[in-house]
Amino acid sequence: MALTGLIAGLALAIAQQDATPDAAAWWSPEVPRPPAVLDPLGGRRWARDERPIPINNGVDPLLYRLWGLPPLQSQIVREGEQVIEAWARPSGDVRQAVIRITVRRDGRAFVQARAGLGCCTPEIGRRVDINADLPPSALPGIKALALSSAWSQPQSVTVDYGGGAVSAVCVSGVSWDVTVLVPSVARHLRRACDDSEIGSIAPELATIVGAALGHDARFDAAVPKRSDLARQAAAYETLLKSGGRLVESNRSQPLAGTTDSGPDGNRPPRL
Repeated sequence: MALTGLIAGLALAIAQQDATPDAAAWWSPEVPRPPAVLDPLGGRRWARDERPIPINNGVDPLLYRLWGLPPLQSQIVREGEQVIEAWARPSGDVRQAVIRITVRRDGRAFVQARAGLGCCTPEIGRRVDINADLPPSALPGIKALALSSAWSQPQSVTVDYGGGAVSAVCVSGVSWDVTVLVPSVARHLRRACDDSEIGSIAPELATIVGAALGHDARFDAAVPKRSDLARQAAAYETLLKSGGRLVESNRSQPLAGTTDSGPDGNRPPRL
Protein backbone atom coordinates (compact mmCIF):
# COMPACT_ATOMS: atom_id res chain seq x y z
CA MET A 1 0.00 0.00 0.00
CA ALA A 2 2.83 2.38 0.93
CA LEU A 3 4.67 1.44 -2.28
CA THR A 4 1.55 2.21 -4.34
CA GLY A 5 1.26 5.63 -2.70
CA LEU A 6 4.94 6.36 -3.35
CA ILE A 7 4.60 5.46 -7.01
CA ALA A 8 1.49 7.64 -7.32
CA GLY A 9 3.32 10.54 -5.68
CA LEU A 10 6.29 10.20 -8.02
CA ALA A 11 3.97 10.08 -11.03
CA LEU A 12 2.22 13.24 -9.86
CA ALA A 13 5.54 15.03 -9.34
CA ILE A 14 6.73 14.07 -12.82
CA ALA A 15 3.43 15.20 -14.35
CA GLN A 16 3.68 18.57 -12.57
CA GLN A 17 7.28 18.99 -13.72
CA ASP A 18 6.26 18.31 -17.32
CA ALA A 19 3.45 20.85 -16.99
CA THR A 20 5.85 23.68 -16.03
CA PRO A 21 5.58 26.29 -18.82
CA ASP A 22 8.58 27.14 -20.92
CA ALA A 23 10.12 30.39 -19.63
CA ALA A 24 10.52 31.92 -23.09
CA ALA A 25 7.03 30.90 -24.16
CA TRP A 26 5.61 32.52 -21.03
CA TRP A 27 6.66 35.93 -22.41
CA SER A 28 5.33 35.45 -25.90
CA PRO A 29 1.63 34.57 -25.76
CA GLU A 30 -0.66 35.56 -28.57
CA VAL A 31 -2.17 38.90 -27.59
CA PRO A 32 -5.43 39.56 -29.44
CA ARG A 33 -6.01 43.06 -30.76
CA PRO A 34 -8.66 44.84 -28.67
CA PRO A 35 -11.99 45.49 -30.36
CA ALA A 36 -12.68 48.92 -31.82
CA VAL A 37 -14.96 49.93 -28.95
CA LEU A 38 -12.03 49.56 -26.52
CA ASP A 39 -9.44 51.31 -28.70
CA PRO A 40 -11.01 52.98 -31.77
CA LEU A 41 -7.68 54.30 -33.09
CA GLY A 42 -5.57 51.34 -32.02
CA GLY A 43 -2.92 49.57 -34.09
CA ARG A 44 -1.58 52.75 -35.69
CA ARG A 45 1.98 53.92 -35.96
CA TRP A 46 3.35 57.38 -36.49
CA ALA A 47 4.15 58.14 -40.14
CA ARG A 48 7.46 59.82 -40.92
CA ASP A 49 5.85 63.23 -41.27
CA GLU A 50 3.60 62.88 -38.19
CA ARG A 51 4.46 64.20 -34.75
CA PRO A 52 2.67 63.93 -31.40
CA ILE A 53 0.38 66.91 -30.78
CA PRO A 54 1.09 68.92 -27.61
CA ILE A 55 -1.78 68.37 -25.18
CA ASN A 56 -1.98 70.46 -22.03
CA ASN A 57 -5.08 69.21 -20.26
CA GLY A 58 -3.42 68.30 -16.97
CA VAL A 59 -4.00 64.55 -17.34
CA ASP A 60 -0.88 62.40 -17.12
CA PRO A 61 -0.65 59.40 -19.49
CA LEU A 62 -0.42 57.05 -16.50
CA LEU A 63 -3.68 58.43 -15.12
CA TYR A 64 -5.38 57.45 -18.36
CA ARG A 65 -4.13 53.89 -17.80
CA LEU A 66 -5.69 53.85 -14.34
CA TRP A 67 -9.02 54.73 -15.94
CA GLY A 68 -8.60 52.04 -18.60
CA LEU A 69 -8.14 54.43 -21.52
CA PRO A 70 -5.35 54.79 -24.09
CA PRO A 71 -3.53 58.06 -23.28
CA LEU A 72 -4.83 60.95 -25.34
CA GLN A 73 -1.21 61.94 -25.97
CA SER A 74 -0.64 58.74 -27.98
CA GLN A 75 -3.72 58.98 -30.21
CA ILE A 76 -2.97 59.30 -33.92
CA VAL A 77 -5.75 61.36 -35.48
CA ARG A 78 -5.86 61.73 -39.26
CA GLU A 79 -7.90 63.64 -41.80
CA GLY A 80 -11.63 63.35 -41.19
CA GLU A 81 -11.20 62.16 -37.59
CA GLN A 82 -11.59 63.74 -34.18
CA VAL A 83 -11.45 62.98 -30.47
CA ILE A 84 -13.49 64.95 -27.92
CA GLU A 85 -12.88 64.38 -24.23
CA ALA A 86 -14.42 65.74 -21.03
CA TRP A 87 -13.40 65.23 -17.40
CA ALA A 88 -15.92 65.99 -14.65
CA ARG A 89 -14.50 66.75 -11.21
CA PRO A 90 -17.09 67.52 -8.53
CA SER A 91 -16.03 69.67 -5.59
CA GLY A 92 -16.52 67.97 -2.25
CA ASP A 93 -17.01 64.56 -3.86
CA VAL A 94 -14.57 61.83 -4.90
CA ARG A 95 -16.83 60.62 -7.72
CA GLN A 96 -15.21 61.55 -11.00
CA ALA A 97 -16.07 60.82 -14.61
CA VAL A 98 -14.38 60.97 -17.98
CA ILE A 99 -16.03 60.76 -21.39
CA ARG A 100 -14.19 60.32 -24.68
CA ILE A 101 -15.90 60.39 -28.07
CA THR A 102 -13.94 59.26 -31.12
CA VAL A 103 -14.99 59.76 -34.73
CA ARG A 104 -13.14 57.75 -37.37
CA ARG A 105 -12.91 58.53 -41.06
CA ASP A 106 -14.82 55.35 -41.87
CA GLY A 107 -17.92 57.04 -40.40
CA ARG A 108 -18.02 55.14 -37.11
CA ALA A 109 -18.25 56.97 -33.81
CA PHE A 110 -17.48 55.53 -30.38
CA VAL A 111 -18.02 56.59 -26.80
CA GLN A 112 -15.75 55.50 -23.96
CA ALA A 113 -16.91 56.64 -20.54
CA ARG A 114 -15.65 55.95 -17.06
CA ALA A 115 -16.95 56.79 -13.62
CA GLY A 116 -15.31 55.95 -10.34
CA LEU A 117 -13.98 57.02 -6.97
CA GLY A 118 -10.72 58.91 -7.46
CA CYS A 119 -9.61 58.83 -3.86
CA CYS A 120 -8.04 56.92 -1.05
CA THR A 121 -6.48 54.02 -3.00
CA PRO A 122 -3.89 53.87 -5.81
CA GLU A 123 -6.49 52.43 -8.16
CA ILE A 124 -9.84 53.91 -9.20
CA GLY A 125 -12.51 52.58 -6.85
CA ARG A 126 -15.81 51.16 -8.09
CA ARG A 127 -14.91 51.95 -11.68
CA VAL A 128 -17.69 51.72 -14.24
CA ASP A 129 -16.62 51.23 -17.87
CA ILE A 130 -18.66 52.06 -20.96
CA ASN A 131 -17.34 51.17 -24.43
CA ALA A 132 -19.93 51.43 -27.17
CA ASP A 133 -20.68 52.34 -30.76
CA LEU A 134 -22.72 55.47 -31.25
CA PRO A 135 -25.66 55.31 -33.67
CA PRO A 136 -25.28 57.00 -37.07
CA SER A 137 -27.97 59.50 -36.04
CA ALA A 138 -25.58 60.91 -33.42
CA LEU A 139 -22.76 61.52 -35.90
CA PRO A 140 -23.76 65.00 -37.21
CA GLY A 141 -24.00 66.43 -33.70
CA ILE A 142 -20.71 64.85 -32.66
CA LYS A 143 -18.87 66.12 -35.74
CA ALA A 144 -20.20 69.61 -35.10
CA LEU A 145 -18.41 69.66 -31.74
CA ALA A 146 -15.01 70.15 -33.38
CA LEU A 147 -16.35 73.11 -35.38
CA SER A 148 -17.79 74.92 -32.38
CA SER A 149 -16.76 78.52 -31.77
CA ALA A 150 -16.27 77.60 -28.10
CA TRP A 151 -12.74 76.43 -28.90
CA SER A 152 -11.74 80.03 -29.63
CA GLN A 153 -12.27 80.84 -25.94
CA PRO A 154 -9.25 81.14 -23.61
CA GLN A 155 -8.09 77.95 -21.96
CA SER A 156 -8.82 79.14 -18.42
CA VAL A 157 -10.98 82.10 -17.43
CA THR A 158 -12.32 84.18 -14.57
CA VAL A 159 -15.69 85.92 -14.58
CA ASP A 160 -15.91 89.71 -14.85
CA TYR A 161 -19.41 90.68 -13.75
CA GLY A 162 -18.78 94.27 -14.76
CA GLY A 163 -16.86 95.36 -11.70
CA GLY A 164 -13.66 93.43 -12.26
CA ALA A 165 -12.52 89.84 -12.67
CA VAL A 166 -13.55 87.50 -9.87
CA SER A 167 -11.98 84.08 -9.45
CA ALA A 168 -14.44 81.24 -9.14
CA VAL A 169 -14.41 79.33 -5.85
CA CYS A 170 -15.83 75.82 -6.09
CA VAL A 171 -17.91 75.30 -2.97
CA SER A 172 -20.36 72.96 -4.64
CA GLY A 173 -20.61 72.01 -8.24
CA VAL A 174 -18.60 70.40 -11.01
CA SER A 175 -15.46 71.60 -12.75
CA TRP A 176 -14.88 70.51 -16.34
CA ASP A 177 -11.82 69.94 -18.50
CA VAL A 178 -12.74 69.57 -22.17
CA THR A 179 -10.31 68.77 -24.99
CA VAL A 180 -10.68 68.49 -28.76
CA LEU A 181 -8.10 66.66 -30.85
CA VAL A 182 -8.14 66.89 -34.64
CA PRO A 183 -5.29 66.48 -37.13
CA SER A 184 -2.36 68.69 -36.04
CA VAL A 185 -4.39 70.63 -33.47
CA ALA A 186 -5.45 70.18 -29.85
CA ARG A 187 -7.44 72.67 -27.79
CA HIS A 188 -8.27 72.48 -24.09
CA LEU A 189 -10.80 74.41 -22.00
CA ARG A 190 -10.89 74.37 -18.21
CA ARG A 191 -14.08 75.65 -16.63
CA ALA A 192 -14.56 75.91 -12.87
CA CYS A 193 -17.91 75.32 -11.22
CA ASP A 194 -19.09 78.90 -11.71
CA ASP A 195 -22.32 78.73 -13.70
CA SER A 196 -21.24 81.43 -16.16
CA GLU A 197 -17.97 79.66 -16.91
CA ILE A 198 -19.64 76.32 -17.56
CA GLY A 199 -22.45 78.05 -19.46
CA SER A 200 -19.93 79.23 -22.05
CA ILE A 201 -19.54 75.62 -23.19
CA ALA A 202 -22.95 74.29 -22.11
CA PRO A 203 -24.14 73.13 -25.57
CA GLU A 204 -20.90 71.21 -26.14
CA LEU A 205 -21.03 69.59 -22.69
CA ALA A 206 -24.67 68.60 -23.17
CA THR A 207 -23.79 66.75 -26.38
CA ILE A 208 -20.76 65.03 -24.83
CA VAL A 209 -22.50 63.91 -21.64
CA GLY A 210 -25.66 62.96 -23.50
CA ALA A 211 -23.67 60.53 -25.66
CA ALA A 212 -22.52 58.67 -22.53
CA LEU A 213 -25.85 58.45 -20.74
CA GLY A 214 -28.23 55.52 -21.11
CA HIS A 215 -25.56 52.81 -21.46
CA ASP A 216 -25.14 51.92 -17.77
CA ALA A 217 -27.40 52.95 -14.89
CA ARG A 218 -24.41 53.09 -12.52
CA PHE A 219 -22.70 55.67 -14.72
CA ASP A 220 -25.92 57.66 -14.98
CA ALA A 221 -26.16 57.67 -11.17
CA ALA A 222 -22.63 59.04 -10.90
CA VAL A 223 -23.41 62.03 -13.12
CA PRO A 224 -26.92 63.07 -12.02
CA LYS A 225 -28.41 66.02 -13.91
CA ARG A 226 -25.07 66.92 -15.49
CA SER A 227 -26.49 66.71 -18.98
CA ASP A 228 -29.07 69.38 -18.12
CA LEU A 229 -27.04 72.56 -18.35
CA ALA A 230 -29.89 74.98 -18.99
CA ARG A 231 -29.18 76.89 -15.76
CA GLN A 232 -25.53 77.39 -16.67
CA ALA A 233 -26.36 78.41 -20.24
CA ALA A 234 -28.84 80.98 -18.92
CA ALA A 235 -26.25 82.33 -16.48
CA TYR A 236 -23.75 82.87 -19.29
CA GLU A 237 -26.35 84.61 -21.45
CA THR A 238 -27.30 86.87 -18.54
CA LEU A 239 -23.63 87.67 -17.94
CA LEU A 240 -23.15 88.83 -21.53
CA LYS A 241 -26.39 90.86 -21.56
CA SER A 242 -25.39 92.66 -18.36
CA GLY A 243 -22.05 93.72 -19.81
CA GLY A 244 -19.98 91.05 -18.13
CA ARG A 245 -17.46 88.77 -19.80
CA LEU A 246 -15.01 85.94 -19.33
CA VAL A 247 -11.44 87.13 -18.83
CA GLU A 248 -8.43 85.05 -19.76
CA SER A 249 -6.60 84.00 -16.61
CA ASN A 250 -3.46 82.50 -18.12
CA ARG A 251 -1.36 82.41 -21.27
CA SER A 252 -2.99 81.44 -24.52
CA GLN A 253 -2.77 77.84 -25.60
CA PRO A 254 0.22 76.78 -27.71
CA LEU A 255 -0.22 76.37 -31.42
CA ALA A 256 0.00 72.83 -32.79
CA GLY A 257 3.55 71.56 -32.89
CA THR A 258 4.91 74.26 -30.55
CA THR A 259 5.53 74.59 -26.84
CA ASP A 260 4.66 78.28 -26.51
CA SER A 261 1.95 80.58 -27.79
CA GLY A 262 4.42 82.78 -29.69
CA PRO A 263 3.52 86.12 -31.28
CA ASP A 264 0.27 84.73 -32.70
CA GLY A 265 -0.72 82.96 -29.50
CA ASN A 266 -3.91 84.96 -29.10
CA ARG A 267 -5.27 83.66 -32.38
CA PRO A 268 -6.56 80.07 -31.97
CA PRO A 269 -5.45 77.56 -34.60
CA ARG A 270 -7.98 76.66 -37.28
CA LEU A 271 -9.86 73.48 -36.38
